[in-house]
Amino acid sequence: MTPPRHRETDVVHAAGAVLWRARGSDGSAEIALVHRPKYDDWSFPKGKLDAGESHEEAAQREVLEETGCRGHLDRELTPISYVDGKGRPKTVRYWSMQLVEQDPFIPNDEVDDVRWFTVDEAQRRLTYGHDVDVLESFVSQSES
Repeated sequence: MTPPRHRETDVVHAAGAVLWRARGSDGSAEIALVHRPKYDDWSFPKGKLDAGESHEEAAQREVLEETGCRGHLDRELTPISYVDGKGRPKTVRYWSMQLVEQDPFIPNDEVDDVRWFTVDEAQRRLTYGHDVDVLESFVSQSES
């Protein structure tokens, strides 16, 4: 059986960020990951674009909604594409985002935990291989 063909308008567009903060005297990065109880996974804050919203606006909104944090978007990272749980093609664009301000996190049905990890810890904690690819893009751009 041939899988259904999708039009460009059927593609789910989403945006998110690798939210980071400098840690310790060496300034190495700590990465924020969110836990989603519905999927029991660890990932980066991300979500679908609202009507009329740019990818950059969506990334900032999703980080604020899912973590209580605000930051500055920096470089765009490697985007990812996959088929979502409803069988639709999905593309997520990511940015590096340095923490500027952090409000208290309030757990909700979508995200029940936010934790900060070293890069190595984040790589081990991420649930999906495509998120590890995004983290590697962040690391390689941070080193250049």
